Amino acid sequence: MTRVAIIAAMPGELAPIVRSWPHSTRGTIHFWAQRTEEEEWIAACAGAGLDAATRAFAGIEDGGPVDLVISIGWAGALTPDVAGGSAHNCAGVIDARTGERFHCDAGAGPLWLATSPRVADEPEKRRLATAYKASLVDMEAAAIARLAAMRSIPFYAIKGVSDPLDAKLPDFNRFIDENGQFQTPKFVLFALLRPWLWPPLVKMGENSRKASQSIADRLHELLNE
Repeated sequence: MTRVAIIAAMPGELAPIVRSWPHSTRGTIHFWAQRTEEEEWIAACAGAGLDAATRAFAGIEDGGPVDLVISIGWAGALTPDVAGGSAHNCAGVIDARTGERFHCDAGAGPLWLATSPRVADEPEKRRLATAYKASLVDMEAAAIARLAAMRSIPFYAIKGVSDPLDAKLPDFNRFIDENGQFQTPKFVLFALLRPWLWPPLVKMGENSRKASQSIADRLHELLNE
């Protein structure tokens, strides 16, 4: 049986893909699975960051070896020509901590994705674009790409843009705990007291919903190829 792993950070990133799939949890890891006689599709998310992505991958491997792994989820744009709500099948992933580059397998597009240990603000986005010639930034894909390379299994990264380069957003890093979990109640209270943040946050929500659907569409296109 072929086992395909789809790994994200947050359930909302997976929603259009796994809407009808059975769901379960183990600790901080959410799982969705869809099986046929020949294939098993397993989606998982464990939170933001490299460690959380590693836990999600390990959780899927507990059920058996993986034959293909796909990193999906929201990303920030590093250049002004990458639109909010769009999704991209990345050419490869760069670990911004080490400079390592991991190429995605056949069918990938032209854009490179940088993986940062923190949510990148606009100055950091511009630095990453200059340093690595990347167009997108996330917090998880490099960990998944490294694990795939160690196992010699095919790897893809499909990322949807939640925030364009010039988005004026608060520092989300302060609301992510040591396990990569986003502290929603704490953030909601913070945002409610700062009405000037409401318009960009609403726009980010709209972009994120569009991006999730765009990711699902790109994934279906990839599988059809």
